[in-house]
Amino acid sequence: MFRYAAPYRKKFYWSVALAISLAIFTPIRPWLIQLTVNDYISAKPGTTFLNGKLDIAGMLILITIIQIGLILIETLMRFVFSFTTASLGQSVVKDLRVETYKKILNLNLSQFDKTPVGALTTRTISDIESVNDIFSDGLVPVIADLLTIFCVLVFMFYADWQLAFIALIPFPIIIVATYYFKESINKSFQRVRNAIAALNSFVQEHLSGMAVVQAFAAEENEFKKFKKINREHRNANSRGIMAYSIFFPVVEIVSALSIGLIVWYSSEHRIAAGTIMSFILYINLLFRPLRMLADKFNVLQMGIIASERVFKVLDNTDVADNSGTWRPQQVKGKIEFDKVWFAYDDENFVLQDVSFIARPGETIAIVGHTGSGKTTIISLLNRLYHIQKGDIRIDDVSVENFELDALRSKIGVVLQDVFLFSGSVMDNITLRNPNIEKEKVIEAAKMIEMHDFIMQLPGGYDYNVMERGATLSLGQRQLLSFIRAMLYNPSILILDEATSSVDTESEQLIQHAIDTVIKDRTSVIIAHRLSTIRKANRIIVLDKGKIIETGTHEELIQKGDFYSKLHKIQFDKSIRIL
Repeated sequence: MFRYAAPYRKKFYWSVALAISLAIFTPIRPWLIQLTVNDYISAKPGTTFLNGKLDIAGMLILITIIQIGLILIETLMRFVFSFTTASLGQSVVKDLRVETYKKILNLNLSQFDKTPVGALTTRTISDIESVNDIFSDGLVPVIADLLTIFCVLVFMFYADWQLAFIALIPFPIIIVATYYFKESINKSFQRVRNAIAALNSFVQEHLSGMAVVQAFAAEENEFKKFKKINREHRNANSRGIMAYSIFFPVVEIVSALSIGLIVWYSSEHRIAAGTIMSFILYINLLFRPLRMLADKFNVLQMGIIASERVFKVLDNTDVADNSGTWRPQQVKGKIEFDKVWFAYDDENFVLQDVSFIARPGETIAIVGHTGSGKTTIISLLNRLYHIQKGDIRIDDVSVENFELDALRSKIGVVLQDVFLFSGSVMDNITLRNPNIEKEKVIEAAKMIEMHDFIMQLPGGYDYNVMERGATLSLGQRQLLSFIRAMLYNPSILILDEATSSVDTESEQLIQHAIDTVIKDRTSVIIAHRLSTIRKANRIIVLDKGKIIETGTHEELIQKGDFYSKLHKIQFDKSIRIL
């Protein structure tokens, strides 16, 4: 954590200097009260001070002015101290959150397959906010409180060491109570953080899937699950509340015992009134930071635990490998899979010894049953995952040698499940790239005959599609994603079930765009509807991760094997529907 505080070391040094100053200032006022009562108020009438310059009344006025001045100075110092430590914490949080999000952006997709989105959200927001407490309410304030306790003890022993020992007799009780309080709060916090992560994951997932919940009338069951998770969150907090409820009264009792012992000892040994008053104030000054010290130690521990969770993300080595240096201005579009083996879990291979070549300008179609490995092929081409065996080459250069941005900028992708972000149509097409001019967007939209439709929306290209494109139909979302892919003029175009979610009219629009765009461009089309791939130069048939057939539509039909049977099944279904 100190590595992130290093750029703001001046703030840290200032806060430590203020902590030391406050620790010294704090016990001065009780000492002045002791001095005032013992030396000035108890003085004989007519006594003068400061070489006869002030009488008793004048001296009392001077001491009062000094006390007021000390209060004002201490108040100002506490304000600057609180502001500086809070500012330090927020500065660290800002940098840490930026680095965490940057790391998440570069994680391999396999991490998102294994990690709930809600958990990563908690790491990026709630946990990092707890890290702020390390500086604003933890580390430096703990140093300040410890210094205050030390300075108060020094003044107490300087004033009357015997009375100081008597006042500290109940102290072991506080030490034991603080230890148990710290342990109890620490365990409670861990349960709270886990419960918050579970709540975030559950709520985010179910809000995204609310249409499914309501469509299947599962509201009651899902509500029961939510109540169970929420109850665990409440119980975790309740244990912490119980610890606070016990600890603070114990501190008050011990404080009262110390004051009682001071009064008893003073009455037995005729201690001066000013000394008694100052010791009562010292006890209050001593127990105030003690009361908060255990809590601040827990805040510090909470921040450390939260930072450990954040650093698990930052220390994750499963990131997209961007060690490649090849950055061509343009690629011809030759694609070659050479004996590729791939498994998501390093054991169960989804692709087995897959080899094929797509020459520049060719259209390759990949078909097969669900789970045969079709979508995996395009994920590997984009280097979203890393293969275990074999090699994938573009223009005879391994994709591992490409700079990641250079590789992906040459590949346009239209996925079956279109994801639109909150924002305007323009933002979703350009993905907020300021270098893309509106004229280019309009040109791409006209290419697939979407411009007129967009202009009919309220605000045109500035129309807000809302979260996940909720205000648009599936077909409209698909067409927008098509514009997004076309805008970058990719050398390689990948269509993953691009027409599966659209109606016949939208499919015709997309098919028209496909026919226009794939000209002189290498294209890989994955489709369940075999009617959309008749014009492909070559069709690759996958089954259980293996290539079982290759050829044109006519060649595969004549073979009468897997593809022919698949085509017949779809054709028969179409006849029955008609």
